[in-house]
This record gives sequence, structure tokens and C-alpha cells, in this order.
Amino acid sequence: MRRYELGEAQWSRIALLVPGKTADPGRTGSDNRLFVNGCLWVLRSGAHWCDLPERYGKWKTVHRRFSRWCHAGVWERVFEALTVDRDNQYLMIDSTIVRAHQQAATGKGGARNQALGRSRGGLTTKVHMLADTFGRPLRFRITPGQASDIASAPALLEGQRGKAVLADKAYDGNDLRGQIAAMDAEAVIPSKRNRKIAIPHDALIYKHRNQIERCFGRLKHFRRFATRYDRRIIHFTGFVHLAAAMIWLR
Repeated sequence: MRRYELGEAQWSRIALLVPGKTADPGRTGSDNRLFVNGCLWVLRSGAHWCDLPERYGKWKTVHRRFSRWCHAGVWERVFEALTVDRDNQYLMIDSTIVRAHQQAATGKGGARNQALGRSRGGLTTKVHMLADTFGRPLRFRITPGQASDIASAPALLEGQRGKAVLADKAYDGNDLRGQIAAMDAEAVIPSKRNRKIAIPHDALIYKHRNQIERCFGRLKHFRRFATRYDRRIIHFTGFVHLAAAMIWLR
């Protein structure tokens, strides 16, 4: 097995989740595993598609198929299928800034500056994430870099269940605390300095929040997650879900 590629056990967990199998309607994929490995090579290396090694096939063909799977939501469905075996004792929310390469804001045709914004880091995209007790990703929202953290929190928590929700003080808001209470969960969120009456939180449970920070660190080992090279947000989102799926496949 080459570097970046799926092992036999890893491939067996997702082989039935991807299209192009013989039993599927339409055209059968020539080699699904080889194609996914090619996408992983680009994701992990951060290289241009045109630098894809020949063993994975013609780079234009692989890129075109990757784009089709992004538009069809395949990467997201694979990721969501892997998250079934989650641990809901603690739910954690946080975000990270991803620097955007200049090529993410250029190109011909189509909408530009998709989920791109200006922050202290320059041209950036922000990835908001919900994680389980072990820091494994459960859900994402992608916004321009200057977007506030708390604005994306309600969508991340919608329909979720857990005993406690852990977040830093950027998520200290009455509406969000009300949503967490409606989930019958405990809000483990430090109070902001400007709150007139501080709301106590369980400091021992709060220590577990480092799990989501460590998860972001693992995700940024994938260079196309750590830096955004894709102009179209749907392609960047596809890479985000593919990287997150690899966290679950470890």
C-alpha cells in the first residue's frame, strides 16, 4: 500500500457506500478504490490536480469525477454513514480559520469569492465543526473567515442529542444556551467578561474540549484542508468531508 492510500480494512468500510458498483444503475466505475486513493493523494499532498501521479489515471478524468461526486453529495453521505457509531455523551463545537490561496479567489466563469472573507489572517474561510466525545467530526458549516462563531452554532446543534455541549466563551449567548437547554443538555460554556452575572460551568468537563482542538490539528495534516486552493466552495466542502471520513476510518 502506498502512502496516503486506503488499507483493505478501511476500503471495506466504505466500498458499498460509493456509486459506480456493478449493481448500481448507470455506468460502472472502472476502479472506485483507485479513484478514491487518487483524491486522497491530492487532499493530503495539496498538489495541483495536474500533478496527480499517472497510476491514478488521467488527472482531468479524476478531477471531473471528483467534481461529480461533490455535486451529488457522495462525500458527505460517506462521511455521515461513518458517524453512526458516535459517542453523544459530550458534544463540542468550535471553528478554525483556513487561509485561502490566491487561486481560490480567481478563475473564469461562475460565482467568485464563495465563502471567502477578510479577517486578520487575510483572505480566509472559516470551518465550523461539531464533534463527539472523542473529538471526531459530526457536522460542518463553512462560512467566510470574518463570520462569528456563535451564528453557526444553532445549525450545528439542530436535531442533535447529548448530555452536555462544550464550547469556549465565544459561544456564550442566551439564545444558544436556551437551545442547549431544550436539548436537555448541560451548557459547559465559560461566561464572557461582559456578562453581568457570570454563569458557572463544570471546569472538569470543560477540560474535554481539547479533543475538538486536537481534531482540527489532525484535519490540518491534510494540506487541502489546511489551505483552501479550491475556488468553488462545493469542491472545498468535498475535501472537508473526505478528510473527516479519514478521521473516522483510523
